[in-house]
Amino acid sequence: MNLKRKIFKGSSSFASAIIAFGMLVQQVAAKTPADTLVMAWDLDAISNFDPAQLNDRYGAEIVVNVCDNLVDSAKNDEAKIVPSLAKSWDVASDDQSTVIIFHLRDDLKFNDGRPAGARDLVWGMRRVVKLKLSNAATFNEYGITEKNVDEAFQAPDEKTVVMKFDKPYPAELILSNISTNRTVALLDRETLMKHEQDGDMGNRYLASHAACVGPYQLESWRPGEGILLRASSHYWGEAPKLKKILIRHIAEPGTQRLLLEKHDIDVARNLTPENIADLQATTDIKVEKILAPSLIVWGFNTTNPIFANEKVRLAMRYLIDYDTLGKTLLKDVGIPRASFVPLGNFGALDEKEGQPFKLDLQKAKQLLTEAGYPNGFEANIFAGKSPYPFALPIAQSIQDNAKKVGVRFKIEHFIGTQLFSKLYARSFDTIFIGWNNSSSDPHTMAARFILNPDNRFEAKNTGYPSWCHGYLDEDMNKKVKDALFQKDPQKRAQMYADLQREFMQKGPYAFIYQTYNIVAMTPDVKKWVWNGAPRIFYAAIEK
Repeated sequence: MNLKRKIFKGSSSFASAIIAFGMLVQQVAAKTPADTLVMAWDLDAISNFDPAQLNDRYGAEIVVNVCDNLVDSAKNDEAKIVPSLAKSWDVASDDQSTVIIFHLRDDLKFNDGRPAGARDLVWGMRRVVKLKLSNAATFNEYGITEKNVDEAFQAPDEKTVVMKFDKPYPAELILSNISTNRTVALLDRETLMKHEQDGDMGNRYLASHAACVGPYQLESWRPGEGILLRASSHYWGEAPKLKKILIRHIAEPGTQRLLLEKHDIDVARNLTPENIADLQATTDIKVEKILAPSLIVWGFNTTNPIFANEKVRLAMRYLIDYDTLGKTLLKDVGIPRASFVPLGNFGALDEKEGQPFKLDLQKAKQLLTEAGYPNGFEANIFAGKSPYPFALPIAQSIQDNAKKVGVRFKIEHFIGTQLFSKLYARSFDTIFIGWNNSSSDPHTMAARFILNPDNRFEAKNTGYPSWCHGYLDEDMNKKVKDALFQKDPQKRAQMYADLQREFMQKGPYAFIYQTYNIVAMTPDVKKWVWNGAPRIFYAAIEK
């Protein structure tokens, strides 16, 4: 039996694929199948594939490769918007409103060959708002609510999608933030409603399935084992270069390294800098690295009276040894960064001004005394091994420094899904989280980290880190909105520079570093395709 040809044939179950793959490793000189990309990745953070709900970057990466959006970012330039489901679009705006009309392609089909069109797409967009899950914030921040969503999003026919906004939002921002977002996927309404439970519009079904138009279909997802994607036979665009994407859940970097050295996998996604340096020095493994608009953040729960105090929050920043972390733990992992705007975004402070803090225990002690805590206090730090692998050693460094000024931190360790549950319930004192800016415009960060539309607990605005941390500052809310609508680019850049400086002193987070996205791969991978968004294009990867 030719296992290389038969590996996935005869069974659609993920378990069978894994078994067949194991046999292949033993019998075919550690070569992965030519038509399959085999990737090792820590998938602990994934809890669902619902565009209305998912917030982790792991699930998001899967969904954008399974579900096309209205438009996309270019493969070689994340700031350039290119057609996708929409072949073209028209913009009409004045001082009162913005309207964008998208013209869809003629050949859109779901995975079973049924025609797909604008009415399903608009249904999916309305669904995001009506379910009121975390990604409703993507539309809420542009004035789209449950009350006006049916009027705001319309499909006059199967080839036309109309978005209406009641304020003069910049069209470029809407295109880069909303229209490339997973919330504008073309969902299969028929399939989702067939699996509806208690009015959830298919949400529980999407915990383990995907139903949309895209280059790949989600064939199987087994928590703790992995994900299998198969190329769709009814895709409108160029057929994917590889027929299958097999993502194995491998949590330990050391295990990923071993599998990569043996060529049992093609790509490893969670290697340590030490792993990578050794592999580059002694093997044929290739490494690619890109600075991503992603930030790792130490957040403070301001519903806790201790962290409601601005001086306490500022004191915490002086417990972080940015310089040493940058030279040791974060070397080749990221760049120390205290600003909420990533390097590379419009209006971002430069590397030096965007990280003005240094370890200063005397300053921290002074601020704590002024805040009414001369003897310190007790609190927790919640950190996750996945999806933020360096959070724990950073937390331990902070814990050691904090002891010297009387602050006693207890570190608690969680997997990704548990960590997010604590975050969304505001059940923490301090917590490590990460965030990726979905566009190169700073508003998309300001609108989530600073702006808080409704701080009531029952509002459950879990898509806003500001809400999760109980932070509401009406003056800062106003500054965010003023910067959004400033039309003069120079004045707008200055407004964001001022926001960054002010927020570093008073915000409910200590931003730690901006991350590199790093992948290690065997020479069998001839072409790895990504941009700085970071957006990885599975369908364009070649072996």
